[in-house]
Amino acid sequence: MLPPADSLAPEWLVVPDDANDLADGVWPESAVRDDDGALLIAGVSAPSLTRTYGSPLLVLDEDEVRGRARRFRVAFDRAAAEHGTTAQVYYAGKAFLCTTVARWVVDEGLRIDVCTGGELAVALAAGVAPASLGFHGNNKSVAELERAVEVGVGTIIVDSAIEIERLAAITARTGTTQRVLVRVISGVHAETHDFLATAHEDQKFGFPLPDAEHAVARIREIPGLVFAGLHCHIGSQIFGVAGFRESASRVLDLHATLLQDGPVPQLNLGGGFGIAYTRVDDPTPIEDLAGEIVDAVAEGCAARGIPMPALSFEPGRAIVGTAGVTIYEVGTTKDVTVESGAVRRYVSVDGGMSDNARPALYGAQFSARLASRVGAGEPRLSRVVGKHCESGDIVVDHEYLPDDLVPGDLLAVPATGAYCVSLASNYNHVPRPPVVAVREGRSTVIVRGETLDDVLARDTGIDGAPAADRDK
Repeated sequence: MLPPADSLAPEWLVVPDDANDLADGVWPESAVRDDDGALLIAGVSAPSLTRTYGSPLLVLDEDEVRGRARRFRVAFDRAAAEHGTTAQVYYAGKAFLCTTVARWVVDEGLRIDVCTGGELAVALAAGVAPASLGFHGNNKSVAELERAVEVGVGTIIVDSAIEIERLAAITARTGTTQRVLVRVISGVHAETHDFLATAHEDQKFGFPLPDAEHAVARIREIPGLVFAGLHCHIGSQIFGVAGFRESASRVLDLHATLLQDGPVPQLNLGGGFGIAYTRVDDPTPIEDLAGEIVDAVAEGCAARGIPMPALSFEPGRAIVGTAGVTIYEVGTTKDVTVESGAVRRYVSVDGGMSDNARPALYGAQFSARLASRVGAGEPRLSRVVGKHCESGDIVVDHEYLPDDLVPGDLLAVPATGAYCVSLASNYNHVPRPPVVAVREGRSTVIVRGETLDDVLARDTGIDGAPAADRDK
């Protein structure tokens, strides 16, 4: 007798009572099934979306993005006001940035954090006020810094001694002043993938705490720079507040020391708040995060006898992640007998690591559901894989799907709003899919999908390529 396929399932994955259900917290609040069993997002069905726009397709629920942005702003405003200070919320654009999303979050009262000249260009193209931007990055070029100073970016988060000197030269040459935060490494290692943890000592971001004091002293010497405070970010996809509490405590020690020589107006504790990718994930509610983190800062300030600074935070994934659902079409299915004798079902779809690199990069787990109908079969342990020429091209590593799933069915993967479009590529010369916003039964393209002509457009060896491109 062969071992059951369930022996291949991880301990956290349970057999669902219904392989068609939509787990709370993993999907947008608007996600339901229509009378025919098809997935609806904001009143628009998955089959109608793919008929109009093709597949793969990223669907973004506008009200979900707006609602989460608003909740963060209100939660941190209220928590800060209880302690007599203020809070600013920056949307971390690296999660997913286009001009439309930038306008949504600004409409809801958020600022925007960018980390490259390209992201800065998108925010400016969206009409975002430069003064409401924060500019991150461990290797900002001179050209990028010049552009940021030129347009009047509100805050530049400095990451190295070299960058301080670059800004000193730029402001001296242009006769301008620039507000800066100093990014510090608190030494708190977030409980996340090593590539997502950003506050342990052996990594590329920020100044170790012992060096940060010297960086601030240098900034205070430079006429064109205004020291605005400290910044610390401990990682991404973090549940709970213990890491934020410990990090704040360590940074407040430095904050208190710096107050002896001048003001330290602002403390930015970053973002990294986690979301649910599977039904077993249990992210901390936004209101609890805000209250407990701000309380921790207030307690730390009281213990040190220092005033509360203005606070700022940078959620990205927690605003846009759950709002996104990627829809694929199933191409093939096959059963593979593994070494133990158990059989795993492979479900191949028409996208993969070119539109979602996170499983290959981080071993990220996702969920999936049949989107074009209700499956009638029993739950079957399945692995959803892409079409790329990589054995690691896995979209959903472990999921129970109806065993009557067949080619031509639509499959939906939730919680793909963050770091999927941002990390997308043309691997195997696959065009990147469009992004479509949905709201109140209507759909709108907000990022055009690529065509094969787009993919080939940069290849100068093709007949008809501009001579100027060939001859440079």
